Amino acid sequence: MEPLRQRKLVHDWLPRGAGALRCHCARQCPFDQNHALDACITTARQRWYDGLGDYMDKGYVPEDKSGASVSKTLEYAFDDYCIAQAAHKLGRADIEQEFRQRAANWQNVYDARIGFMRPRSADGSFRARFDVLTTSDPAYIEGNAWNYSLYVPQDPAALIAKMRGNARFVPHLDSLFTMSLPDKFFAETEDITRDGIIGNYVHGNEPAHHAAYLYNWTNQPWKTQPRIRMILNKMYRQGPDGLGGNDDCGQMSAWYIFSALGFYPVAPASGEYALGSPAVHGAVLQVGEGKTFTVTVKNQSDKNVYVQSARLNGKLLTRPFLPVQAVRQGGTLEFVMGSKPAK
Repeated sequence: MEPLRQRKLVHDWLPRGAGALRCHCARQCPFDQNHALDACITTARQRWYDGLGDYMDKGYVPEDKSGASVSKTLEYAFDDYCIAQAAHKLGRADIEQEFRQRAANWQNVYDARIGFMRPRSADGSFRARFDVLTTSDPAYIEGNAWNYSLYVPQDPAALIAKMRGNARFVPHLDSLFTMSLPDKFFAETEDITRDGIIGNYVHGNEPAHHAAYLYNWTNQPWKTQPRIRMILNKMYRQGPDGLGGNDDCGQMSAWYIFSALGFYPVAPASGEYALGSPAVHGAVLQVGEGKTFTVTVKNQSDKNVYVQSARLNGKLLTRPFLPVQAVRQGGTLEFVMGSKPAK
């Protein structure tokens, strides 16, 4: 997630020929897309760095070789997806193929027998002693297996299929928000407190910030909408303690702003936003080159949390997704809200 920054530090990147961008900030910074991609590739191939060698050879970071093994495997896989997306845009098919394959490495720490991402040793075996609720497991960075097992933002459809489809996944996701997480499971984790938890959903620590939007990839996308409003109401309030967690690089704030507008970048490199439930009556966004993107919301209220329809420039959206390019080009997104799910 790109953090919110002061205006003078934000670069306005615009096309300037093949493989380059022009910056319209005061310094007119040069930026070469292919050189940037090369830097990403070089970094992603550094075998000495934090388990990457084993990740490249085995398709996962072994727990007995590197700490936070599951978190690293999942986050490396997403990083690889982003590199593949950049390579696709730049027409570098060999790089795209290499990193598209690496982006599927999340599957190598998924234990289908229990339906969770599980620490794995270099010999290929999954760890025997394992608790999906504890947030102090060294295989996960400040989170538990429950939240991290949903971290496949680059391919939610594949994750859902891996978890045996909608019939199993939807109740599983439901229970994330409704189950109880006793204090003992996060008592030894300093960055996770009761203030940032809803059920077992740890909003105060960011790895699961996309979780409520995952319903959009199921046969019950409307379930995203009340979840988003609930999180907005419970995790944010006025005052010095108004955030339910650490605002790492502005992510807690960014989640609020996007979600209040009615859409969110589940996978920022995907080129689309997932729709949610707007909490504003309307908004006008300055998107560059004098263009604006306007969000209008009809029948807005605390009870009308369900989207009855969403239209982009007058055209009905038939899927709960919004192209990023449509926002950049400017236009209007119109929500009509209601008190019951739209059928």
